[in-house]
Amino acid sequence: MNSICILRLSAIGDVTHVIPVVLSLQEQLPGVKITWIIGKLEARLIGDLPGVEFIVFDKKAGRKGYLDLRRKLKDRKFDALLHMQVAFRANLAAALIPARVKIGYDRDRSKDLHGVFVNRRIAPARHQHVRDCLASFLEPLGLEAAPPRWQIPLSESDYEFARAHLASDRRNLVISPCASHTLRNWPAERYARLADHAIRQHGMKVILVGSPAPFEAEYCQAIEASMEEAAHNICGQDTLKQLTALLQQADLVVAPDTGPAHIASAMGTDVLGLFAASNPNRSGPYNSLKWCVNRYPEALKKFTGKTVEEARWGAKAEYEGAMELVTVEDATAMLDRWVAEQR
Repeated sequence: MNSICILRLSAIGDVTHVIPVVLSLQEQLPGVKITWIIGKLEARLIGDLPGVEFIVFDKKAGRKGYLDLRRKLKDRKFDALLHMQVAFRANLAAALIPARVKIGYDRDRSKDLHGVFVNRRIAPARHQHVRDCLASFLEPLGLEAAPPRWQIPLSESDYEFARAHLASDRRNLVISPCASHTLRNWPAERYARLADHAIRQHGMKVILVGSPAPFEAEYCQAIEASMEEAAHNICGQDTLKQLTALLQQADLVVAPDTGPAHIASAMGTDVLGLFAASNPNRSGPYNSLKWCVNRYPEALKKFTGKTVEEARWGAKAEYEGAMELVTVEDATAMLDRWVAEQR
């Protein structure tokens, strides 16, 4: 194996879980040439990972995006493709990648004709976390599954940004309240009550973060307006790299099922996850599952009538009212437990 192509375009959390695969490939196959076809936003986070050639695929460009990809791959030949995304858009991109071996998902986790574009599959595995699933893509190559180890390059200016917003005399609690799917979001007023508790009971500095998207800015403003104590709201003021530095230097991050939760976990920071619409045992912050409030079983039963054991692994409970099953008391109790363990 001299050259390997990885196809994983999105999303931020899943892309973060591919980093261990890259690091393990570089360790198990010294000198291997790795090319990663990735989305535009995701490239801003990890597009400078050492020893990797990144090809940015613009999924919004339509036909032009595929033509650009075909042009960039002209006269190329890879020993293997790790086809790590089952969306039909990614399947079409995979068809343009010349590789002798094309590894994809097992049949149970395939969709959108994924099997047509691969000639080897990872082993089936029930009840597997997304990170472990992606790690297993090395096994059909005769390699060991990638261990949970991460690296995201950051600059001194990224750390300077983080230091400018973090308190040096008390614990810092970063709240990243918005997921890409709004039905995974916890109510703003509940975040406010959790934030007030963190400040009053534990003397923490509370920092609100989010993207520049109007919805996220409004959400953070709603949290701030509902609080009785003062929060430090920097929503929309950071880059992905600056956010990563901030999450790494924070003491604790609170988030639903969203990309920053996975970034924080990858950088070694504990995450208090808020889950009901999705299963944390499949898609929660990998190193912080013990700190996740998990109301997913109740949500699944209430809205689908199924238990976790009866439902398809990965089934969502993204319904209006699902996240309201996570109470303020659930979150404050978990925060109190986390603080007690730090002593």
